[in-house]
Amino acid sequence: MLKRSVPWLVLLASAVLEAVWATALGLSDGFSRPLPTVVFAVTATLSMLGLGMAIRNIPLGTAYAIWVGIGAALTVGWAMATGVEPFSAVKLLFIAGIVGCAAGLKALPAEKDAPPVPGGD
Repeated sequence: MLKRSVPWLVLLASAVLEAVWATALGLSDGFSRPLPTVVFAVTATLSMLGLGMAIRNIPLGTAYAIWVGIGAALTVGWAMATGVEPFSAVKLLFIAGIVGCAAGLKALPAEKDAPPVPGGD
């Protein structure tokens, strides 16, 4: 059970890192500020590596949709929480929709007849 959960945990961590790098990108002011630029570079690299690891066991389309959806939802949520973007109940509703759709993709049963992923165990 735990072995099957690891790719999903890696994917979730990668989605969180996506939100971090997106936020750092905005703070880097066109890569002119060193600290946000370094945070962007490190977290973008780790996020991509995690996504790459996760797709060894999770179908690419599902993994990518969840990675982007959760990352985007966290980025917008953080921007609203910190006052960078104005809060809106409608935005919150749409963010909940993104998260709900990502959870729905995770909840779908695995296809038993799907061809094995090369390099995935």
